[in-house]
Amino acid sequence: MQAELVLDARNTVGESPVWIAAEQALYWSDIPARTLHRWRAATGAVTHWSAPEMIGCFARHGAGGWLCAMEDGVHHLHAGDSGELHGTLMAKVRHARPGMRFNDGRCDRQGRFRAGTMLIDMGAAQAVGVLHAFERDRCVPLIDGLIVPNGLAFSPDGRTMYLSDSHPTVQRIWAFDYDTTSGRPSNRRLFVDMTPLPGRPDGAAVDEDGCYWICGNDAGVVHRFTPQGKLDRSLELPVRKPAMCAFGGAQLDTLYVTSIRPPDAEATGQPLAGGVFALRPGVRGLPEPEYQP
Repeated sequence: MQAELVLDARNTVGESPVWIAAEQALYWSDIPARTLHRWRAATGAVTHWSAPEMIGCFARHGAGGWLCAMEDGVHHLHAGDSGELHGTLMAKVRHARPGMRFNDGRCDRQGRFRAGTMLIDMGAAQAVGVLHAFERDRCVPLIDGLIVPNGLAFSPDGRTMYLSDSHPTVQRIWAFDYDTTSGRPSNRRLFVDMTPLPGRPDGAAVDEDGCYWICGNDAGVVHRFTPQGKLDRSLELPVRKPAMCAFGGAQLDTLYVTSIRPPDAEATGQPLAGGVFALRPGVRGLPEPEYQP
């Protein structure tokens, strides 16, 4: 399957793609650039907004604007006319040590926001990351002992939560029972050990069949796993570091993939690294839930 280049964005770390059906537009962040991007499918028009801190992940806020997990906590931000995001710190996070930020996250099927933290110096391999539940004015720890929390996703019925750790020393994806009333995960179990497979587990999405799609960072692929954890297929991309995928398009049948641009992109034959790509895998995804205040 041929991957289509949507935008030669040259993002340093393109992450957290979110499809907004009402706008027929894809939003995503470039984490170190502290930037939120929007691409409109009908026209190809691109808009950028600068943020006061790095945006690890975000979700559409039900009251307007965006709920953004950043460096010091979770913010409610709005896009200003001057090309900047501005807003309010809703909940400050208590990091285990300095030099941390939020990474991957999203809303569950009920519209509750969950996001994980990590040490910015990934090479330090410190298991100080925590998956947090955002509860109106506070960040509540759910799962600790993570190095690089990633791959957060929920089954179509919301009763299974998936979570990975993409650090080279871990490379595992877990499944949890998820209480849709309390929003708490339990019964952690190994879903997929990625160490023998191409790529490290990065950002993920779930399709309407309940299959789990995850980017294989460093290998230039996106894998699809069945709900039983069996590898169903792997789709190739023209870059080595796909970061996160999300279903979008008018029929939710396009898989958009953001990527990372390493410093040696040109030298290693990856001129399109940091771009946004589209795959048409023949299956449909699910609408991304808004945060429900």
